[in-house]
Amino acid sequence: MSKQSNQKLKLLILQDLLLRRGDEEHPIPTQELIDELARSDVAAERKSIYSDMETLRQFGLDVQFKKGKPSGWFVGERDFQLPELKLLVDAVQSSRFISRKKSAQLIGKLEGLASSWQAGQLQRQVYVDERAKTVNEEVYYAVDALHSAIAQNRAVTFRYFDYDVRKEKIYRREGKRYAVSPYGLIWGDENFYYLVGWDHTKGELRHYRVDRMAGLEVTTLPRLGDESCKDFNLAEYGRKHFNMFSGREAPIRLVCEDRFVNVMLDRFGRDVMLIPEEDGRFALTVRAVASPQFYGWLFGLGPGVRLTSPAWAVEEYQQMLRTALDQPASAQS
Repeated sequence: MSKQSNQKLKLLILQDLLLRRGDEEHPIPTQELIDELARSDVAAERKSIYSDMETLRQFGLDVQFKKGKPSGWFVGERDFQLPELKLLVDAVQSSRFISRKKSAQLIGKLEGLASSWQAGQLQRQVYVDERAKTVNEEVYYAVDALHSAIAQNRAVTFRYFDYDVRKEKIYRREGKRYAVSPYGLIWGDENFYYLVGWDHTKGELRHYRVDRMAGLEVTTLPRLGDESCKDFNLAEYGRKHFNMFSGREAPIRLVCEDRFVNVMLDRFGRDVMLIPEEDGRFALTVRAVASPQFYGWLFGLGPGVRLTSPAWAVEEYQQMLRTALDQPASAQS
């Protein structure tokens, strides 16, 4: 093929070179661009390169020329700047619901949005408390399917499982498929995705770990639900269910030392009402699900936070503490 017949590829080749190899710290000299074009049998002169760069600018590519040493061409403003890509890579690496294999694939694609020089900075090792990644490859595609089902107002079906001590799947409901109308997805505190939906069998809103689903299918059936689903608030549901544990929902009253203001605002949101009390304390009442996880969170805050109502929740909390104290100490070797 002659160099003349390859001229139609010239702008595409230049754009590819700029995006892959050029950045502000590593501009591409004009002569290097000419040499690279020649390797693809495309003839170019210095004057034509300047004209081509102007054409790329008009197309929307932020082509810039850096003077001095080193000098050359590079792309300034990209769709994603390097700090943004680093944040995305950190999120992918630290997400438990994304398998190691899929994490590597996604990071490889993110690297393609930066120059080859910048891509090396995206190979980062993020400290994530040595948390385990999921081994369920279906999760990545299940999340996408659930978003589609929500957008289309369709019910879904799946099988739901736990692991036994041999790490083998044990399916709930004797392996029968769950029928659920999805209303939202929550990325929980432990970096797992949860589906919140109307369980057709139980007749109530429930939540499910997406990585514990198998054989997810989007049906042609419309979503079901009762009055609680009409004004469903995903953020409110997530705040009530501590780490998505089930329990009894009620107005929970806490009395806290003033040093716990930030803790309560982080947990329940800035709209929660804080009522000052004597001796450097404040009270708040929030709707929450009184679950073992909630009581465990409360215990972790220490004596500076007290649960005062409702009475049944106070009794449950005290009973849980008594049961823990009654556990026999481990035998010393």
